[in-house]
Amino acid sequence: MNLYAVAAIYRFEMNRTFRTLWQSIVSPVVSTSLYFVVFGAVRAGGPSEIDGMPYGAFIVPGLIMLSLFTQSIFNASFAIFFPKFIGTIYELLSAPVSFVEVIMAYVGAAATKSVMLGLIILATAFVFAPHLAILHPLLMLVFLVLTSLSFSLFGFIIGVLSKNFEEIQFIPMLIVTPMTFLGGAFYSITKLPQPWQTISHFNPAVYLISGFRWTFFGKGDVPVIWSLAFIFGFFAVCLVIVSWIFKTGYKIKV
Repeated sequence: MNLYAVAAIYRFEMNRTFRTLWQSIVSPVVSTSLYFVVFGAVRAGGPSEIDGMPYGAFIVPGLIMLSLFTQSIFNASFAIFFPKFIGTIYELLSAPVSFVEVIMAYVGAAATKSVMLGLIILATAFVFAPHLAILHPLLMLVFLVLTSLSFSLFGFIIGVLSKNFEEIQFIPMLIVTPMTFLGGAFYSITKLPQPWQTISHFNPAVYLISGFRWTFFGKGDVPVIWSLAFIFGFFAVCLVIVSWIFKTGYKIKV
């Protein structure tokens, strides 16, 4: 394995992040902090607790997942789309670098950015929810890393298939974000009336948010084993699709 090439691509992508620090890190953190303020710290009316958890703490896992979903997709999709857009993708394809090494570098860099962002938001959350506690910190990190890797792979696929910058933004903004808002980020789906509670179980975001919330409070809308099974399955499916894209050259070589 050409670890030098992997490290070179990885460093290039990470350096691009630090060159655009405001867009990559500061802006998502500020936006998430506004959610804390609006929905948590100064929330007027409604219940102060959900399932025995302070509302300000309850929304923390959902907000972190919302940032992970969108930032992982955007970072990975832009990273592979831009070389396609300006034509430098052919230099990468002609280099002595396998598709495994390319995926490791690009997806690894995108996932690293997302994990960094998630941890920064988590640290910020303690300012707005001082009573926040993490019952299962190791499993929380597992969810954090697996979600970042899976959605970075998903973003990589979007970047390969997209024809322009508008298509890159379409899925995160018009599909993933609404699914997250309707997936229990700000409420428990157990409080929904039927048939909406049953319908919510067909929303993939429910399993990710519920599993991540379970690592904080030991409570979730669905069994944590279902959440783990979903994230591992989603990761495997995305990995297979990315591997097929590189092996066939679909939307890359032509």
